[in-house]
This record gives sequence, structure tokens and C-alpha cells, in this order.
Amino acid sequence: MEKFDVCIIGGGPAGYAAAMRAIDFGKKVILIEKGKVGGAGIYDGALTSKTTWELSHKVATINEMMEQNGRPRFEIPWEDVQQTVKEAIFDRKQQYSAHIKLLQEETTTVRFTYARGTGKLLSKNEVRIISKKGESVIWADNIVIATGSRPRILPHIETDEKIIMTSDGIHHMTDYPKSLVILGAGVIGCEYATIFANFGKTKVYLIDRADRILPFEDEDVARVVSDNLKTAGVTIHSTAKLERMEIVDGEVEYVISNLDGTQETIRVEKALLSVGRVPNTENIGLKAAGVSLSARSYITDSRTRTNVDNIYAVGDVSGHIALVNMGEIEARFAIERMYGSNTEDISYDNVCTIMFLTPEVAAVGLNEQQCIEKGLSCKVVKLDYSCIARAIAMRKTQGFFKIIVTDDDDMHILGMRAVGEHASSAIQAIGLLIKMNQPIEVLADLVHPHPSIIEGIQECVRMLLNKSIFKSAVFKDAMQCYRRTAEAKEVEHLQEL
Repeated sequence: MEKFDVCIIGGGPAGYAAAMRAIDFGKKVILIEKGKVGGAGIYDGALTSKTTWELSHKVATINEMMEQNGRPRFEIPWEDVQQTVKEAIFDRKQQYSAHIKLLQEETTTVRFTYARGTGKLLSKNEVRIISKKGESVIWADNIVIATGSRPRILPHIETDEKIIMTSDGIHHMTDYPKSLVILGAGVIGCEYATIFANFGKTKVYLIDRADRILPFEDEDVARVVSDNLKTAGVTIHSTAKLERMEIVDGEVEYVISNLDGTQETIRVEKALLSVGRVPNTENIGLKAAGVSLSARSYITDSRTRTNVDNIYAVGDVSGHIALVNMGEIEARFAIERMYGSNTEDISYDNVCTIMFLTPEVAAVGLNEQQCIEKGLSCKVVKLDYSCIARAIAMRKTQGFFKIIVTDDDDMHILGMRAVGEHASSAIQAIGLLIKMNQPIEVLADLVHPHPSIIEGIQECVRMLLNKSIFKSAVFKDAMQCYRRTAEAKEVEHLQEL
């Protein structure tokens, strides 16, 4: 029986990051993956959908200019969309493949084995590998479970991945659907609604059981996205309950109940289920190893370590934040906890996220409604993109920055929301300040490149310090500074003199 220092089950973003970090410590590592290295981070997941969004965003931008000049709309064939996605996947896949091959050829310092097959725990140290070549059992001092997740399906809806699909099937269509209904108005549902609305070839319906899309975000953020979806022709069924969805004559028929008691029956060509994901924790031998699961089938952990002291869980199976970047961070942290001297705890407070919508939305830390839920009084400053020179130059003035700070003299940053062009690039300095627990003065005198979108952050900070270029008392519609009490019953507007 071959022995390893670390065995990683699952070769997605989290598992791969764990393997590479273990190599840094000079450990003998085996990475087991039953499918494709990179997982949903490459295939039918983040890279696939975001490549499609980028292309759809370009098409929408071109058509915005075409329509302003009274010219015919630009259209791109679906085959070209698929080809672009395939090229992106190929580029990333080649990087992984070449990297693995060269690592295994390295014999002087690197002791790395890639096993293509299914890994199953036999005990807290033994793992059976089942592959086309047969079966083998290895021993590992430490084990990292990084088996990822899959799209959730609903038991009462037939999901064939051709007519009624999840994110695993949506990119394998042969053409644009003439019409598409999306069940679920969270991030992924709204992203796909944005993508197909941008291309302008599909009538999109979005079923939202809440009273507004993106219910976890502040209302002002959701309103901008919702208004743009509606302008692009998307029909949003708000506060709607899905009564039935089924395949009828090769199409999708669905029935919804509205808040007023009325029902609607609608027929569309395709449907996309976007109702979350479930962890891949079945059939990997957790019971044999004594690993505990939560009620929702996530692996219970404490700072990435499970109830079994040498077994760790990272990425989607841990049930924290199901993002590629967080899976990688958890994986690196788990290895460092095994072998490193770093005692700093893992933190989820300064996670920078991006939603690929129209316009794009980026977030870090708390939003206003989370502050209310936590009973925190705070100061909030908002700056419209129409006040930022780069946005004016780009002719992309829709959006805003919103920074939330503690309601005291120190004004430590609690969170930020950016809605608009380059939003994801704008929040990173704020994420760093949250991690370092630094006050806003750090940003006030920093010299930003001009013109750039991130200058808007500096202007927000200056507003809080009563030394902004434009005064909120004058530009009341574009600049706001207010205090929100812990009771959230009143908003006190603060204006510079």
C-alpha cells in the first residue's frame, strides 16, 4: 500500500489549490479526480457562464450604439458563442493539463501523483481509488475532501438537460431558444436572464417567489438590475408561486399563482432551473471514516477541519460560501493549518464578489439591510456614476458606489456595494481595508489614476470627511450621505456645508 502525506479527493478549484499548497511544504501528494480537473470552475460553471456574459455584454454595448444611430442590430450566431466558450475552456484546460504533466515529470523536489478515478474513504487514513485500470488502496496521513457540488433539481420537475435544464445543460443547446423561463431570481438566475436579454434573441421570463429579485441585496441595488432587465424585455413574475412545470409537446408549460390569487399558464421553448446547488457528499465513504454531515448534507467543519482530526473539507462541500476564490482560500488554509505556522483564522468578512448583471454588481462586507439585521448603526455614503469622469468618458453613467462605515469618529468600513462599469475592480481596496481594520482616512489622500472609476471611492471617502470636490447639499440626487439608526426607523441625511 503506497503512503502519502496528503490525499485530496476532488480536482476542482479547491482540491487543486490544496494539492499545490501541499507541494509548497514538500509533502508527498496525491490528487484524485473522477472527471475533469478544474471541475465546475471551468466546465458548465464560472468560466463558461462568464465567457458567455462577456460576449453578450459586448453585443449589447454594440447594439446600444447601433440603435442610437438608427442602424440595424448586430447579431452573433449561437455557434459563434459556443465556439468562443470552447476556446476559453480549451485555454484553461491546457494550462491545468500541462501543469500536471510537468509536475509529475519533476522528480527532484516534487512528489506529486495525479490519479484519474473515484476516491472513496475506507477509514480515516485509507482511500480506495477506482479507475478504468482497476482498483487500488492508498494510505494518507491527512485527507482533504473537495468533491464540489452540482445543480439542485426539483423532484416534481422532469429535468432532461435539453428542454428543462440546469446550468449543466444550458450551454449545450444548439441555438438560441425563442423563449426561456428561469426559475429562481438569485445571482445565477439573474445572470442568465441578463445574458439572454443581452443577445436579444430570446424572450426571457424570470420566476421570483420574493417581492423583488436579489432579495439578499439592498433594494437600491436590486432596483437598478430589475429595471434594466425589464427594459431589455425580461418579464419578471414577482411574488409568484410555481404550481406546475412540465414538458408538453416538446416545449415547457408552466403555471404560476400570483399574489392576487390569479393564475397564469405560459408556454415557452426552454426552461432553466436555478434553485441552488447541493454538495457531492454521497458515496465517498464518509460514514466509514466517521465524518459527520449537517442536516443539509454539508460536511461539518471547524476552520476547515472535520470532526475527524486528520480529515478536512473545503470548497462547496463545506457549506460556507460557494465561490471559486473562497474554495481556493479554504483549501490553502487547510494545508497551512496542517503544516504551517500561520495561526491567523480564516475570515469570510472581506470576501469580494461580483455579479455579472447589467450593470455588473460587486460587493464586499455588509450591506445596509445586513447592518439592520445585526442591529448596527452606520453611516452610508452614495455617489452616482454620473459624477465620475471616467464613467462620463465611457458614456456609462448608470450605477453608483455605496460605502457603509461605523457610526463613530473612527468610521471603520463595514462594507461596500458597487453597481456599474468596472465595479469588480473598484472594491478591492475596500476589501483590504476591512481585512486590516483600517479607517477611511487611509484612502482619502491616496492618488488614484485619472480618469478612473476608482476615483469615485475617494470622493465617497471625502464626503464622509466633509472635504469632497462636489458637495452633496448641491447634487442631492447624485450624492447622498446619511446615518441609519440600529432601529432602521429613520434615516438622518448628512450634508456638507
